[in-house]
Amino acid sequence: MTKHSSTESSLAILLLAAGASSRMRGGDKLLEDVDGVPLLRKLAGHACAVCDTVLVCLRDFDEARRSVLSGMHSQQVVVPDATNGMAHSLRAGIAQLPEHISGVMVVPADMPELSEQDLRTMIAVHEALPNAILRATSADSQPGHPVLFPSNLFGELRALSGDVGARGVLKRHADAVRLIALPERHALTDLDTPEAWQAWRQACPK
Repeated sequence: MTKHSSTESSLAILLLAAGASSRMRGGDKLLEDVDGVPLLRKLAGHACAVCDTVLVCLRDFDEARRSVLSGMHSQQVVVPDATNGMAHSLRAGIAQLPEHISGVMVVPADMPELSEQDLRTMIAVHEALPNAILRATSADSQPGHPVLFPSNLFGELRALSGDVGARGVLKRHADAVRLIALPERHALTDLDTPEAWQAWRQACPK
């Protein structure tokens, strides 16, 4: 069993996996094969490897996504109003966090290039700067995900609504944001269409 430091144990990871994959024309981007496993399971595995408290936001009818999480030590959070936008997943996940949590790393579940080391990088900076908002960027400084929020902002995150996520929170607290560069385009790559998946696989042969 992986050992975590006390700081890692007081951090939570919130994996956002309640989107509809509406641009996949009947497919599900979170079930696409990446390194031999469904993308959702891969990212949940990275999260579970570095953090004791992992919550996965899911639609209440999504048995396919539930099934790929079987056997993992993650907590599934049902988001009954997920169709209303990302903010509703954030709100539902934050509401389920244990009281002792010092911060939450928000990880969209559709980012196939994010690695376990990327998550560890974010955690290490949180350990050094526990009151900062940490936002991952590409190697050339374009802001992306994950974003790590300290616990003093949980109240604002619980009050979110609509499909803009936490943009307003980031804007209101811009002075607290610290940008964390991850390799290449790890913090930016998300794939929403079959054509995007095909192009990505052709560009990144395994």
